[in-house]
Amino acid sequence: MSGVTKRRLTAVPDPEPGAAGPDAPGPVRRPVRQPVRRPGAAEGAPAEGAPATPVLYVRFQPAAAPDAPLDEEVYDGLLALLAEVTPVVQALPPVAALADVRGATRYFGRDPAGLAALLRVRSLARYGVDCAVGVAANPMLARMAAQDAPPGAVRVLPADDAEVAAFLARKPAAALYGVGPATARTLCAYGLDSVGRIAAAPLPALQRVLGTAAGRTLYERAHGIDPTPVTPEARARSMGAEHRFGADELDPERRRRALLALADGLGARLRADGQVARGLTLTVRYADGSATTRTRTFAEPTAHTPALTAVAYELHGALGLQRARVRAVALRAEGLTGAEGVPLQLTFDAADDKARRVEAAVDRARARFGPSAVGPAAALHVA
Repeated sequence: MSGVTKRRLTAVPDPEPGAAGPDAPGPVRRPVRQPVRRPGAAEGAPAEGAPATPVLYVRFQPAAAPDAPLDEEVYDGLLALLAEVTPVVQALPPVAALADVRGATRYFGRDPAGLAALLRVRSLARYGVDCAVGVAANPMLARMAAQDAPPGAVRVLPADDAEVAAFLARKPAAALYGVGPATARTLCAYGLDSVGRIAAAPLPALQRVLGTAAGRTLYERAHGIDPTPVTPEARARSMGAEHRFGADELDPERRRRALLALADGLGARLRADGQVARGLTLTVRYADGSATTRTRTFAEPTAHTPALTAVAYELHGALGLQRARVRAVALRAEGLTGAEGVPLQLTFDAADDKARRVEAAVDRARARFGPSAVGPAAALHVA
């Protein structure tokens, strides 16, 4: 009949078979309760329970100029856009963020991949910024899923142990989050050149090679385990700069010259804005699309170029990049605060005092004749 909704029925047997006589009624038929779906919800979206892949790793990239860095105001707007979908958003400046969409899937009636597609459309429409999204069960796997994804791609790694193991087994050791070139070389020396081989190695063997804590962490990550939660937090004020090499750079001296130019430019911008930084982050991007990030906190907040340069050199040297094919290096001054509220530590170092006077004179020259009027003689030109 038209206008009549059919219900799927299932037979519910008598709880005590044989207890009723021959004249007892047959089995009672009751309607099965169907899951409730919000109006307009997408077909196939989970109606009840938490999704198996609740974490999105979103990497933003301007559609018009893919190599251009994101403006800080645009990045803040993109974080606000993510917050429209879920309140659990963790900023990963300068171009990425993590989002836990466990509750958002139920509210929007979409699976995590559907939410990723929705976010991509909104970021393109509002800011002209495309994004690549990795969807997985934890932050590490989501990062790895999006590691070499082109803009516009949404890559989903199902929360199935066999599929996760197959996905990780094909990756080189350096693809694991937290494994830098020096650690990768140590592992390769023992024949552990892939994540699959690391996962197959006994835990005690990894702990003998890397130490107790580092060995256990590596063992867990090689098996796709990452207990780190997505932590919602406001983005700390920061300022960054990046240099991309014209070709894969193998010369450590040219990388140091690029870092000197970046540190000099950051120091000048900080001082011009009346800011000091509490820490410095170095990011090295490699030819295979992977990256290594290291952060150091200063003993006291600073905008002094020699202090920035010294920490940048230390971070770069600690990576041990003898044969690494480096595509780009970036520095980011973290935890910015007003310079007027930070007392200057007194020093009896005449060289440091002279360096600060020279720095002040250079700042005055740049303010009058332009930022490129004066610069370090050894610095690599940074456009």
